[in-house]
Order: sequence, then C-alpha cells, then structure tokens
Amino acid sequence: MRDDSEAKRAAASSFDVAAVDYFDSDVHRQGTDLERLADWCRDADEALDVATGAGHVAGAVAERGVSTVVAVDASRAMVATAEREFDGVAGAMADAERLPFAANSFDAVSCRIAAHHFPDPEAFVAEVARVLRPGGTFAFEDSVAPDDDALESFLDRVERLRDPTHVRSYRTDRWCEWLEERGFVVEGVHRLRKTLEFDSWTAAQSVDADRRAELESVLLDASPAATSFFEIETEDGTVRSFANLKALVRATRVE
Repeated sequence: MRDDSEAKRAAASSFDVAAVDYFDSDVHRQGTDLERLADWCRDADEALDVATGAGHVAGAVAERGVSTVVAVDASRAMVATAEREFDGVAGAMADAERLPFAANSFDAVSCRIAAHHFPDPEAFVAEVARVLRPGGTFAFEDSVAPDDDALESFLDRVERLRDPTHVRSYRTDRWCEWLEERGFVVEGVHRLRKTLEFDSWTAAQSVDADRRAELESVLLDASPAATSFFEIETEDGTVRSFANLKALVRATRVE
C-alpha cells in the first residue's frame, strides 16, 4: 500500500501559507473554464468540490442555486477561506484520495486545477466514482501534459520549481482511460491554453527570490520547441508570460 502521508502533509502546509494569494489570484478566481465547470454542476442538489483551494468553483456552483455545496481540501486555511468568502459553501478538511463521505452522496463532483498534486490519481478517480450517484456529473479540469516526451518533462520541471508539491501533469487520454475504467462515460473534452503572467503566477505560490530566479532562467533557456509550444514571452531579459495546457472533462457515472 502506498504511503504518501508525508508528502501530503507538506503540500497542505504549503497551501496553508498560500491561501490568501490563491483567493486573489486571477488564474483561480475567474475564467471561462471556471464558469463551464460550475455550469456542468448547476442541476445538482448536492455537490462536492474536491481540492477546493480558496473555494472559487464551490462558490460558483452555490451561486447557480445548488442547495448543498461541500468544499473539501487538505489545507485548513484553504477550507476556512472558502467558507468565509462564499455564501452557501460548507467546508471540510479531506484527502482527495480518501474522501470522508458515504457512497452515492452527491449528484455532482468538481475538481479544478488540483489533481497534478495528487500522488495517486487513480485512487482519486475511484473515490469520485464511489461518492457520486449513478447518473451524476464529474466536472474536472487540470493542467495536462503535451504528447511530446521532452515537452512533458520540461513542463513538469517548471511546475516543480514553482511548487515542489507538484507531482505530475498527465496527458488527457490517460485521465479519460482512468475515468472509463471506473464506470464513467466521458461526455466531452475541452482543451485550452491559459496564459500565465509570470509575476502573478509565482506570487500565488509565494515563490522565494532564489527559486524564482532559477525558474525564470529555465524559461529563458528553453529550447525553441518549448518556447514556441508554451508561448514563452520575454522582454528585456525577463519572462513576461507563458501558456500551459488545460483539459476540461465532463463525465457521467453510469455504473
């Protein structure tokens, strides 16, 4: 049996420190991707947002009239932020791979830009399948890896420099395979590139000066293929922005 408890404690502690910055982060608090995920959950009576961060998805789902919205996260500060900032959201501390809810508890489950932190993503998918009622909706988004191995390695290096709790970005097809293995039908996949302003992206994770400088150096020294694919923009020897891939997956539990 895997024991990732130490890594999970470190991740929770890291996000405790970053809770305020996450709430204010443009990447997390707005976007058509956020609105799409919330819309997919709007017909639910009881919804669960896993790894809620500062609660933006949970809050958007509650705004759509869902009567019960539960926001869970391993970080106590993130849960407190979600409850404080969004009406109609109830928070609870929970491990995404061991959700403390009975089977068939929710009509919709969401998870946005968090699963690349999970040590065992297949266990997470299994837990979503367990707590979601048959016919329920899973609204999922995460940063995903490109199909090229070198570009995939570059992305994980950049993500881990910015945030050592990053585990891995998987390819979209892998997520769809895991879902189908757990009795989901994938109803649709939407891909997008999200441009990230370098300064705000590093500030959201409270990156210290030395690590920020190393991260910028890696982006500045990127291969032509990586510079093009990730749309790395520079000005006067500094990184202004780059783009990464996101996949939004809507799936229905049928088994």
